[in-house]
Amino acid sequence: MNASSSPVVSDDADLLILVDEEDQPLGTLDKASCHDGEGRLHRAFSAFVFDRDGRLLLQQRAAGKRLWPGYWSNSCCSHPRSGETLDDAARRRVREELGLDCELDSLFSFVYHARFGELGAEHEHCTVYVGRSAGTPAVNEHEISAWRWIEPTTLDAELADDPQGRRFTPWFQIEWARLRSQHADLFAPA
Repeated sequence: MNASSSPVVSDDADLLILVDEEDQPLGTLDKASCHDGEGRLHRAFSAFVFDRDGRLLLQQRAAGKRLWPGYWSNSCCSHPRSGETLDDAARRRVREELGLDCELDSLFSFVYHARFGELGAEHEHCTVYVGRSAGTPAVNEHEISAWRWIEPTTLDAELADDPQGRRFTPWFQIEWARLRSQHADLFAPA
């Protein structure tokens, strides 16, 4: 699929769900404003899709992204729409960004804050999902510039070679460390 045939699935005018530290809704605000300055705490999710051999599907964020363009990250990350459950949003975005349908299980949630220079910040209450897929991604090029399946040990080595975080998104580094330390069963072949 080329960029001209990929549908636009995200916009700076999208209304995101503002939350407190306990993930209680406080209202909505457009995506651009949620990421201005230090950012406003909002609901988000990250999906990690593994294949049958236990490899992770990594995506490289599209060059047009405002925050962390060109950085490698987990399979899919986004925000639920107002009135949409996290589970439904995660499945929808995996379909929209990766062209994959797979069951996703929620593992944990956490709050993080990360600045991207003067361009803005992420401040998210993020729920992490995992799933398996036997399919081949058909990526949305508005969202993703490249993708690859990677062995967990190879990814560990690449992250260790990038201690300043110049290649990988900050949320992905946090999530991956927790998955590796607390969910070793994910990395076994299915």
